[in-house]
Amino acid sequence: MSNKNNLIVYCEFEDGKVADVSLELLTKGRQLANTLGVQLEAVVIGDNLKDVEKEIIRYGADTVYKVEDKRLYPYTSNPHAAVLINLFKEIEPQICLMGATCIGRDLGPRVSSCLHSGLTADCTSLEIGNHTDPKTGKEYQNLLYQIRPAFGGNIVATIVNPECRPQMATVREGVMKKQIHDENHKGKVVNLDVKKYVKPEDFVVEIIDRHIEKSKVNIKNSPIIVAGGYGMGSKENFDLLFDLADTLGAEVGASRAAVDAGFTEHDRQIGQTGVTVRPKLYIACGISGQIQHIAGMQESAMIISINNDPNAPINDIADYVITGNAEDVIPKLIKYYKKNSK
Repeated sequence: MSNKNNLIVYCEFEDGKVADVSLELLTKGRQLANTLGVQLEAVVIGDNLKDVEKEIIRYGADTVYKVEDKRLYPYTSNPHAAVLINLFKEIEPQICLMGATCIGRDLGPRVSSCLHSGLTADCTSLEIGNHTDPKTGKEYQNLLYQIRPAFGGNIVATIVNPECRPQMATVREGVMKKQIHDENHKGKVVNLDVKKYVKPEDFVVEIIDRHIEKSKVNIKNSPIIVAGGYGMGSKENFDLLFDLADTLGAEVGASRAAVDAGFTEHDRQIGQTGVTVRPKLYIACGISGQIQHIAGMQESAMIISINNDPNAPINDIADYVITGNAEDVIPKLIKYYKKNSK
């Protein structure tokens, strides 16, 4: 196989390890590369990258490009963009995937704009398919379908990039499933010389001090989530969710409408503009079920909806529906759970 027209994943490297979102994209990238019959490649840029390839290759990468220099960590825009732009000119990948993180949102547009390639942000699904241009009738095979909600979530749009390469997409953490491809997968490592890819003046910005505030809410890894929407009606009613969560050993989540209304903080927002979760049990209270919210929780193992509207869209994907006001139902749930769990 040539080293051209493969699929490449930009692997974010922080605190000595590869970010979860990058591993999720390697898992997805492996599937897409298999469909296309191409190799899966990865690029990791930073310092102290010893053995990082072991983790990346387990997720299915055939080639890992490593660019190591103490000036490349922590992340700064110009050097990382320069590495990708110059590397992509050389290896001409057909697809590049990266996380929709602070870094990916900064890096992706710089690279795509310099290579004139186009970029779809916050994809919720990625597939390979064909496309016929309605104007010219020209047919394209094996394009990347970049799928995301659009027009305020009223539709799910499939975006294609027929001519320009690479086809670039960013995906939020948690949207794709992370799965080790094969512990014994074989991949090769290519160490790149930073001087060949980055001009000295690109290092003009130096990070003197960094402060990263870690999120206090660990909603992503909670097996039970009690989530509230705008239908909870008030901040006081929203506090009921915390009582139920305490009783069940759960974490509290929220829809965007509930966060926008000031019922709770943004850290708890679930959906396309929040976090994506896959708990064993998801209790949706007063959530109507906009497409963006459903995108963030539809893979929950069991969904219970509590809503006074029997026709709320969320009821279509719920395993159990309780029709009623959440402020009446939740105290009963707490009471019965306490009574039966003794």
